[in-house]
Amino acid sequence: MGIVIRQSIKGTIMNYIGVAVGFITTFFVMTKYLTQEEIGLTRVMADAAILLSGLASLGTNTSALRYYPYFRDKDSRDHGFFGWTLIVPLIGFVIITILFFFFKDLIINMFSEKSALFVDYIYLVIPMAFFMMYMTVFETNANILMRIVVPKMIREVGVRILTLADYILYITGIISLDWMVLGLCLTYLVATLLNIIYLLCLSKISFKIEPGHISKWLRKDFMFYTLFLTVAAVIGNIIPSLNTFFISAQLGLAITGIYTIASYMANLVEIPYRSVSAISRPIISQAMKDNDNQRAAEICKSVSLHQLIAGAFVFLIIWINIDLFFDLLPNGEKYIAGKWVFFLLGLAKLVNSSLNIGVTVLSYSKWYYLQLVFTAVLTISAIIFNNNLIPVLGMTGAAWSSIISFSIYYLLLLALIMWKTKISPFSWNEVVVVFVMILLFVINWLSVKYISNPIIYFKYDAMAVKIVEAVVRTGLLVIVGLTLIYVLKVSKQINDIINKLIRRN
Repeated sequence: MGIVIRQSIKGTIMNYIGVAVGFITTFFVMTKYLTQEEIGLTRVMADAAILLSGLASLGTNTSALRYYPYFRDKDSRDHGFFGWTLIVPLIGFVIITILFFFFKDLIINMFSEKSALFVDYIYLVIPMAFFMMYMTVFETNANILMRIVVPKMIREVGVRILTLADYILYITGIISLDWMVLGLCLTYLVATLLNIIYLLCLSKISFKIEPGHISKWLRKDFMFYTLFLTVAAVIGNIIPSLNTFFISAQLGLAITGIYTIASYMANLVEIPYRSVSAISRPIISQAMKDNDNQRAAEICKSVSLHQLIAGAFVFLIIWINIDLFFDLLPNGEKYIAGKWVFFLLGLAKLVNSSLNIGVTVLSYSKWYYLQLVFTAVLTISAIIFNNNLIPVLGMTGAAWSSIISFSIYYLLLLALIMWKTKISPFSWNEVVVVFVMILLFVINWLSVKYISNPIIYFKYDAMAVKIVEAVVRTGLLVIVGLTLIYVLKVSKQINDIINKLIRRN
């Protein structure tokens, strides 16, 4: 687990640097200078591009991790494996582009009434999706080689800095809205080029394809697996964008803008998992190929536990300070309607990031095709809940749809994984973590009710006192939480890190 931990820590640092840039961009630039409709436009554009790029890739990012062990050979530079990762998604993109133009009238009619601004820029989704697709492909290639830090820096930091620059040019009047939206597309082009340059600098790859290396069995298995992933992508890639599309079509881009702010906050919960999963997936793939279920189970449990701990602390810190956050947010009174959207989406992200490593195990096992059934269940349930809850509860209904759908999905899917592979991400230590977090929430509620509110009430400069009080209260709760995690010996890795820090001091 040494390389997993080292690369994950570095990757997580890149993630949070990106979060800092994104935080400034989203909460202190977009909310102050962009309208809610313009924020909604940027979100639905990005989600549409993510959807198309995910479908067009034909599952390349997953199949690359699964089949790389069959090509691994330093002497022959992996038999041109990386060349295949360029050709397959290109074929998929051509197919998806044709389908997009075939159904464009239906798509336009869906959004024309409530989100006409999106219709004006709908054709720019195609180049944005193309650049996103290959940015991810090259990032996956680097992940295969156990190098996640630079691609993470490009995606999480570089893209956000370029996006911020694009917004500033628009806000200052240097460019128009048309050029601002085009600039979002070009941002992903730059990121793709940087990933290509980095991958070539590794000097470990070759794009020269060697068809003769692919055996008849491997060719047949790859085609079946790609077909499965393509069908799964048609269903599964809809999920991340489903809420945005339903809200935009039924409620309009302004409500989508409010939902975007709440959703961004919720995304912070799963940031640690992005690095951990990126570096752990190739290891799990190799373990499943070698039928080493014990190693796969150890990694699975470790990733799930530590993501739960990290994600739960992030969720706690945001939620106990959420009212203060909206007080400080420019035009916060317009966006506070998304408070409970964050709470529900945050829980959904915590469930997803803590348990998704189990799905990775199934993806690299011989029963991978069974995932399709449960992905269909997830998608159908999400569509049903969105369609029924949004008209009644508004954007909060979309958040409820997410957490209910994911709960059903993981309940069924993890039961299957345990049955077929005898591998489970669950451990009793995770139950301990849940109880610790519940205790921290209770302590926070009591401290706010009986200590914080009376203090703030009697002070003249209430905002300054609120900020100081929030910092002190948050710091104390984090210390109490980490102390409980340490004393209860929930994680050997965390205890080892704390013990080293204690010895140094």
